[in-house]
Parts: sequence; structure tokens; C-alpha cells
Amino acid sequence: MKNPVYSDGFISEVISLAWADEVSFDQIKLRLGLAEADVIKLMRGNLKAASFKVWRARVSGRKTKHSKLLRPLSGPILLDL
Repeated sequence: MKNPVYSDGFISEVISLAWADEVSFDQIKLRLGLAEADVIKLMRGNLKAASFKVWRARVSGRKTKHSKLLRPLSGPILLDL
């Protein structure tokens, strides 16, 4: 399978969204059509090795980047005062 060719603007947008803490991989998929594995591949190919390592360590296991790690609230939040 051939790797797609993306424009510089598209690559820049993906990188910007991938670095943003508040943007999940699911949101990137909905907005740009790239799955998490595709984002990782694009980041690996377009960042310096050290920058990719820093980014990968930053997003690995981060709840805001992986919606499957987010736990939906079930009912009202009660504060114990």
C-alpha cells in the first residue's frame, strides 16, 4: 500500500492538533480523517527524532488524547464538605 502525499498545510495542521493537549485522537479522526496510527506515522515522519520521542512520551496514556481512557460520569457529583 502506498503512503499518501499530504500538503505542507495539512501536515502542519495535524502536528498542531496532535501537540494540543485538549484535542483527542478521536477529534483528529473526525476533523481530518486520520486514525491514531496514521497520526503517529505522520508525526514520526515529519518531526526530528528527539521531538517525536518527546511528543510520544507526552501523549502515551494521556487521558485527554485517548477517549477510551476517559471515564464518563454516571450521575451527579457529590462533594463531601
